[in-house]
Amino acid sequence: MNLLLTSKKQTSLFGKLFKCMFLAGLLICFTNCSGSDDYEIFATINGTITDYDSGMPLKNADVVLSPSGISQKTDANGYYKFDELDVQQYTVTVQKSGYQPNRKTITAISGKAQQVDIQLRVIPQE
Repeated sequence: MNLLLTSKKQTSLFGKLFKCMFLAGLLICFTNCSGSDDYEIFATINGTITDYDSGMPLKNADVVLSPSGISQKTDANGYYKFDELDVQQYTVTVQKSGYQPNRKTITAISGKAQQVDIQLRVIPQE
């Protein structure tokens, strides 16, 4: 009995083995590389805007996120939140009538919510 495979049978066997390995590799890639929900690609920046002297939250302060240009007003608790941000460096600028503007720079991190609290000082009366 001859245990050696003929050239034609070897080629056929290796061809089937290669196809199986290729399909298994594709399956693994689609399972692990399909952008599953356990991997966040966006970032969040949120925080509270308060009065420097009293620590009280400032309602309706204008919060601008640069370079995106997105803006919003703080709620009754001085809170703001920017969701689904690209991972990059941002400057959070805050303005409110009667207060000196203030800003902070932060680098957004993928899948993270970062808190950026900012205090505003009252413009001194002359």
